[in-house]
Amino acid sequence: MTASDIEQKILQTLDEMNIPYERFEHPPVATVKEAEQYSDLHPGAHCKNLFLRDKPGRLHYLVVMRVETEVNLTNLARHFKSGRLSFASNERLYRYLGVQPGAVSPFGLIFDTDHVVRVLLDASIFNEETAGFHPNVNTATLVVTVKDLLRFLDNTGNPYQILDFNQKDFS
Repeated sequence: MTASDIEQKILQTLDEMNIPYERFEHPPVATVKEAEQYSDLHPGAHCKNLFLRDKPGRLHYLVVMRVETEVNLTNLARHFKSGRLSFASNERLYRYLGVQPGAVSPFGLIFDTDHVVRVLLDASIFNEETAGFHPNVNTATLVVTVKDLLRFLDNTGNPYQILDFNQKDFS
């Protein structure tokens, strides 16, 4: 599948779920720092996404948070009693979310048909009406309402939790 095909599949899925979105095109960005150059392009929460796995590689987490939020992976692992957490390999990233590094987003969950990935949402996202995410390509951002993000997650069937990463337990 080409990057264009992957984005089209995500847009089609959002249309089928009756989830409206606004699409903002920008130059390719591989890091949060690069993406922030274009932060004035769209409203709402600007988010970053971390794809993590536990040490044995049995548990996978997609951590979704605002770009300014920091999370301590050791403390997060303690919270879930999952041993050490680390970034998943590029191969796992593609296998579970259909995405290459630099374009990770919750929209990739449509490729996780076995619902292996657990989603951890930072509560601060809910301080905004909308949030922006890549459509699995790093040349665009899709903005959806936070309410529709939850509806999207409900439709994918992946388990998710809302956590306050600003609490002492996670920082």
